[in-house]
Amino acid sequence: MATSSELDKRPAVDPHEEPSHEWGWHGTFPKGTRIAGWLSAIFCFLMLIGNHHGKTEDIFLVVTGVSIIAFLLWDAARSKKPWRR
Repeated sequence: MATSSELDKRPAVDPHEEPSHEWGWHGTFPKGTRIAGWLSAIFCFLMLIGNHHGKTEDIFLVVTGVSIIAFLLWDAARSKKPWRR
């Protein structure tokens, strides 16, 4: 049976499944992803300002911006509360 110290030494990524693990950083960038999401949502709403003759593009911009914000809020709530089994 493996002890807790043996489990701590195991890599998070299996080198057989991800060969790039040996030569480079292999991880996620959650803070940068959240910042890019907020900037994208703001940019969607800033694109509402302009010379628009129809409202179809405005609807798509608002739906896209609201969807991005909803996902970011869901992600923030999910990261604060760990999933329980």
